[in-house]
Parts: sequence; C-alpha cells; structure tokens
Amino acid sequence: MTTGKVTTATFRTMKQEKRPVTMLTAYDYPMAKMLDAAGIDALLVGDSLGNVVLGYESTIPVTMEDMVHHVKAVTRGVQRAMVVADMPFLSYHLSKETSVRNAGRFLQEGGAQAVKLEGGAEVCENVRAIVNAGIPVMGHLGLTPQSVNQMGGYKVQGKDEAAAEKLLADANALVEAGVFSIVLECVPIPLAKMVTEAVPVATIGIGAGSYCDGQILVTHDMLGIYGNKPPKFVKQFASLYQGIMDALTAYKEEVQTGSFPTPDYGFNMSPDVLEKIKK
Repeated sequence: MTTGKVTTATFRTMKQEKRPVTMLTAYDYPMAKMLDAAGIDALLVGDSLGNVVLGYESTIPVTMEDMVHHVKAVTRGVQRAMVVADMPFLSYHLSKETSVRNAGRFLQEGGAQAVKLEGGAEVCENVRAIVNAGIPVMGHLGLTPQSVNQMGGYKVQGKDEAAAEKLLADANALVEAGVFSIVLECVPIPLAKMVTEAVPVATIGIGAGSYCDGQILVTHDMLGIYGNKPPKFVKQFASLYQGIMDALTAYKEEVQTGSFPTPDYGFNMSPDVLEKIKK
C-alpha cells in the first residue's frame, strides 16, 4: 500500500513501478471512510451517483449541485486517498470559461484533488484550459455514459478498426492536453493493452482487462448491494443484499412482536425522581 497522501505524482510513480492503482466509486461519507481505511488509492465521486444513489435511469440528469454536494461528503471521510470528481453532462461542453469555473468548484468548494471528463479530441481544448488553471484532469474513453444516447446504448467500444484507431488517437490527444490518467471503460483487452503501452500516464480499466495500470469498479456493484445481476465486467467480492434484507426483516418482526427493544436497550431513572413526578 502506498503511504502518504495519494497525488497525481503517485499515479505516475505507480505506473513506472508497475504497481496497480486501486480505485472505487464513493458517494457519501461512511463509504468514503471505509474505502480510505481499506487503503484504496483513489475514490471517484462518479456521476454514476445518478443511477446508484439518486435513482435516475442514466447519468444525464445529474447536475453540478448534485455533484458538489456529494463530493463534499466524500472528502470529509478521506485522509489518504485521492478524490476525483466527475464533471457532469454539459458542465464542460459549452466553453473553456464554463469548464474551468465548474472544475474549480470541485476543488474550491468540494475539496477534491482532481476532476474527470468524458471524451477524446473533441474535449481537449477545454481539458487544456482546466489543466492550465492548475486543476488535474483524468480522461475517460471507451464507453462514456454521458454519450449513451449517441452511442445507441451501453456497448463495448473500439471493436472495429476505425473505432480502435480513434480511441488510440484520442488517448494521445488527451495526454497532449495534459491529463494525468485515463479511464478505459468497456474496451477490448488487446486495445486497452495497446493504449496502456502507448501513453505515459496511468490507465484505469473498467471492463478493459488486466493490462491497464489500475482498476475501478462501482462500489455498490462489487459489494452486491442491490441484489441484481451485475454487468459482465464486475466481480462481486461480496453479496450484501441478502444480509441487509435479513437484518431488516428481523428488525421488523422483533418490533411487531415486542421482542425489541428489551430493557437492555433502554435507560432507567431514579425511583425517587419517578415518585416525585408522579405526584
């Protein structure tokens, strides 16, 4: 485990030393506190909170206010891990000025150390402006959920020659624009390997195989919190749904039958005081 606060320099060193970066999503204080205590290197406050926490069908409705609110909660639970804030839909597409202003809010108000943007060459001008403002940027290529309507659904990206060549070109363009890392989502393993070997920055895979410099998963997926079938690329390291449901059912039954709470879970008072207030 890396000691000390994780920074962009840590990412560079870990790539050079071939030490895999561990990354997971976090949306609130208690989970952030646990992930940090477990030694996870970086926490992504993903706009996936739209699906995972807020109940939306996609990430599109997530706003800057939603994101800043959750970033603040996560950073309060972290001492060591780097906190990366996802820039939501339309927060970095309109102009360089708007992009810098929104990215700056995550550092200034939220306490994050970096931001993440989806897209390749088409967003590089705004990426460069954010980096020039002193804000570290993580790129995101492959399946980019904010563009799901344009892509026609959640599909593996870069499978044909043209798409693969564009993804490679986009990765190099992002590096030139100044990103310190690139997420590769749902990219064929051989292509992810090529990108990882071609760029000097750390690649973080999600459904992109083991050749990436690090891995990220949605924490709720890998913990099996929802009880549904996870995406193909998710290994469930726990299945918490049934345990939680069992506990909730037991609580309901004990309250209804009167077996909870027993006197052990309450507080008593002096008989003298009780007599006085009865009068």
